Amino acid sequence: MIYLDTSVVLAHLLAEDRSPPPSLWDDTLVSSRLLEFEVWTRIHALGLTKTHAEVVQATLDRVGFLELTRTVLARALEPFPIRVRTLDALHLAAAHFLNERGSRLEIFTYDGRMAAAARVMNLPLSRFCDE
Repeated sequence: MIYLDTSVVLAHLLAEDRSPPPSLWDDTLVSSRLLEFEVWTRIHALGLTKTHAEVVQATLDRVGFLELTRTVLARALEPFPIRVRTLDALHLAAAHFLNERGSRLEIFTYDGRMAAAARVMNLPLSRFCDE
């Protein structure tokens, strides 16, 4: 199972220089519901709603979403082993929640700060991070 960070989904949608390989979409993909809000906010901010709405929704439909429950949010309120940004804390709390409940997941992110935090938290990074 691969936990998707927003950086990966936006790289895919915006055809950035670094974007995920096509084989990613064959895996089981999960993320916090936060991903949906971050992606749509960025698409709207860039004025791409009309041209990208279908592909955004199709991409998001491939992802299983974990709601930001009180338990997940409670973890985000606890200290992290290194400094993290607010939205990264929410993603890391969600991944931690899944990991603690036995989900074998890998974090896929293009964000170096989030990757560093995941490593320190013993959350494995995806094999795709190296591609």
